[in-house]
Amino acid sequence: MKRREFITLLGGATAWPLAARAQQNERVRRIGVLASLAQHDPEERRRVAAFTEALQKLNWHDGRNVQIDYRSTGGDAERTHLYAAELVALAPEAILAVGAATMAALQRATRTVPIVFVLLPDPVGAGVVESLSHPGGNATGFTPYEYGIAGKWLELLKEIAPGVRQAAVLRDAATSSGPAQFAAIQAVAPSVGVEVSPIGVRDAGEIERFITAFARSPLKGLIVTGSALTAVHHDLIVTLAARHKLPAIYFQRFFVTAGGLVSYGDDYVDQFRRAAGYVDRILRGEKPSDLPVQAPTKYELVINLKTAKALGLDIPTSVLARADEVIE
Repeated sequence: MKRREFITLLGGATAWPLAARAQQNERVRRIGVLASLAQHDPEERRRVAAFTEALQKLNWHDGRNVQIDYRSTGGDAERTHLYAAELVALAPEAILAVGAATMAALQRATRTVPIVFVLLPDPVGAGVVESLSHPGGNATGFTPYEYGIAGKWLELLKEIAPGVRQAAVLRDAATSSGPAQFAAIQAVAPSVGVEVSPIGVRDAGEIERFITAFARSPLKGLIVTGSALTAVHHDLIVTLAARHKLPAIYFQRFFVTAGGLVSYGDDYVDQFRRAAGYVDRILRGEKPSDLPVQAPTKYELVINLKTAKALGLDIPTSVLARADEVIE
């Protein structure tokens, strides 16, 4: 071997361990994720993928320079508190909290670890932040809707199913957002000529019993308000609405892709992408107290024409023209 070739080979050989040591010495940051849906749920996988892909675009790669500790509660209260404590004990530099129940559990576990929340309605009323513009504590994030949007759900239901005279409002009995959403719906009810009734539920059994009992007489519809409970049981709710021929409106698109009639709400998956930006800023030294809580800037109207046909409904042209997505 020629001397020049030997020197080149030797230089390359010594560079390899140096590069390996540089990678080994790169600081690995830790992020916790406390999710609300079941881990196998397709919607949950979409949300997690959106979050991790957005982190990668910001040069945070799981298993290389960041470690993501993921926990999924499936809407179980006991598991939520257990996993919140577990994540805090791992000493992450930031935690992504999904929904009101996970945020409440994390607040009990820590007041110092930075938290970025998504899908949390009314964080000021819940005592999570001091104000939307100046959160003031260890948490900030993204809200999914203002309570006033709930009135729009009833208006849309009446437009699509004008024969509806009574509507059940399905809500999580354990959360404060349920009554607030119902109040907005109730305020609109007289103007559209619909009698509304709240249905507070706590589990799948109650959901099935109450919807079945409500649907026994005609001219009825269903409004499914936003909560982790209704999201976890979205397949059951959509199935019951179809079985009992109930026109139903939902707070999120994934109900409609599962066979529901219509939804109107914020793009939840996009909140996970935007949350990655806040996690990035926290890892680079910014404080949650200085990052304003962000509200939705756009709501999506999604309609399932196949479901409308099965219910014998003709969607008005005026509604179709406003739709962001039509599933046929």
